[in-house]
Amino acid sequence: MQLPTGELSMYWDVVEVKAESGHRLFVRFADGTSGKVQLELSDLSGVLAPLQDPSFFERVFVNHGAVAWPGDIDLAPDAMYEQVVRQGSPAEPVNTRWAPKA
Repeated sequence: MQLPTGELSMYWDVVEVKAESGHRLFVRFADGTSGKVQLELSDLSGVLAPLQDPSFFERVFVNHGAVAWPGDIDLAPDAMYEQVVRQGSPAEPVNTRWAPKA
């Protein structure tokens, strides 16, 4: 799949992300799948610790198909995609211990 920028995309690449209250994200993927992902505060430690601050969390954006924040913080889109597909509709927590993008 090719994005409007000309880059090649995987079906799990994120094309839209919006921060919601309670450390929840709305995400839309390249194949049109969309849903909400709940990040658990208890998992936001180490390099993810800045995400505990709601005003920082709201600065989320898409960077090359991944959910990202300033300071090179990003999460692997394939982990979120799996959660959204499994959950159907209600937001399910994403285990950020295995979700940070390498």
